[in-house]
Amino acid sequence: MLDRKFIVENVELVKQNCVNRGVRVEIDRLVELDSRRKACQLNVDQLNRQANEVAKSIGKAKDRAQRDALKEEGRRLRDETAAAQAEMDQVADELGRLLRMIPNLTHPSAPIGMEPAEVGRGRTLLPQFGFKPLDHVEIGERLDLMDFEAAARVTGHGFYFLKNEAVLLELALQRYALGVLADEGFTLAATPDLARNEILEGIGFIPRGPETQIYSIEGSDLSLVATAEITLGGMLAGQVIEAERLPIKICGISHCFRTEAGAHGRQTRGLFRVHQFTKVEMFAFTLPDQSDSILEYFRGLECRIFDGLGIPYRVIDTPSGDLGGPAYRKYDLEAWMPGRGEFGEVTSTSNCTDYQARRLNIRYRVKGEKGTHFAHTLNGTAIAVSRALVAILENYQQPDGSVVIPEALRPVVGKDRIEARL
Repeated sequence: MLDRKFIVENVELVKQNCVNRGVRVEIDRLVELDSRRKACQLNVDQLNRQANEVAKSIGKAKDRAQRDALKEEGRRLRDETAAAQAEMDQVADELGRLLRMIPNLTHPSAPIGMEPAEVGRGRTLLPQFGFKPLDHVEIGERLDLMDFEAAARVTGHGFYFLKNEAVLLELALQRYALGVLADEGFTLAATPDLARNEILEGIGFIPRGPETQIYSIEGSDLSLVATAEITLGGMLAGQVIEAERLPIKICGISHCFRTEAGAHGRQTRGLFRVHQFTKVEMFAFTLPDQSDSILEYFRGLECRIFDGLGIPYRVIDTPSGDLGGPAYRKYDLEAWMPGRGEFGEVTSTSNCTDYQARRLNIRYRVKGEKGTHFAHTLNGTAIAVSRALVAILENYQQPDGSVVIPEALRPVVGKDRIEARL
C-alpha cells in the first residue's frame, strides 16, 4: 500500500491516479480519518498520562477518603481511556481498509486508460499455414493429449487431464524455464501450494468475499495460492535484509489455483483459462533504485524463453486501467494462437515498488546508517504451462495432423514430433 503520509500530502495526485486506474476510493474520507486518528491518539495518550499520575498519587494519599477519591478518579480515567481507545481502533480499522483499497502509483510512461501499447515483437514470425489451423482442443483430442470430460467427472469444469506427450511437454517446459533461470543466478524453489491469508492480502489478493479468485480452506486461515508470487513474496515477510544482499532473485515452481469467477466465452475453452495449472514464477527483492532495471531484465528473460521456444509473440505495456492494485508498471507477453486467430496472454511481469513490502513489512538496512527502509518487489511469469502448451500445439501443428516439438524441449520429451495414434 501507499504511505499514509504521502497520500495526505499528495491528495490530488492520488485522486487522479485512482481515476486513471479505474478505482473508486474515498480519498477525502481517508484524509479526514487520518486527522481523527491523530486526535484520538493524542486523547488516548493524555488519558493514559493522567491515569498513571493518579495511580502514583494513591500511595501518597493523606487519608482513606482521599485515597478512595483517587481510586474512583482512576476508574473513571480507565473507562474514558477504554472508550477513547475503542474509538481510535474503529477509526484505524476504517482507515486501514481505505488504505488497502488505494492502488500503487503508475509509472509515468505507462499508457493511461484501457488501451494497451504494443512495445515489441518476438523473433519468430507468425506461421503461414496452407490449411485451416485447428485450436489446441481439437489437436489434443486427435493426438490423445488431454481429457476434459474425464476431469469434469472427477473434479468439475475447468480442470483437465494431460496425457501421453503432453505430460512430457509439461515437464520439459518446467525444466527448460528452470534451466534458463538457474543460469541467470536465480535461487530455485519448489513452493507450498497453501499460504496464510495475511500473506495473500499482503501480496494484494483478496482471500474471501464476492470478488475473490481464491480457493480458501474452510475453518482455517489458509488458502490455495493463485501464483507462486504469493509464497515467494511471503518468504521475507517481517524480515530486515542487509542492503548488500539485494537484489535477491528467486524462481518458484508451484501449482496455481484460481476460481476464475465470471470467466466466460472463447477464452474459457480448453487450457487457456483453467482452475489449476503449473507455473514457474520469477520474483525479486530489490533496492528502490534497482527495480526499474530489474523489470526490464524480467521482461527480457520472458522474451528469451519464448524466443527459445520459437513462439511468435508481442509485448504489451499494460494500460493504467488494467493494472492490478500492487503494480506500478506491467508488461505482458501475448503469444500468437492460430487456432483462435488472435494473441493471448502467456506471461506478465510487474514492478510493485514498495507496495507489497509495506503491507508485508519487508525492509532493508544500509550498513552504517540508522533505521530501515522498505524494499521493492517484482514478479514475472517464466512459464505458465497450460498457456504455453496452447501456443506450442497451435503454432507447431502440421498438415498431416502431427505437432513438431520445439527443439529446446526435445531432450526431455525424447522425440521431435507428436504423431497421430493409430
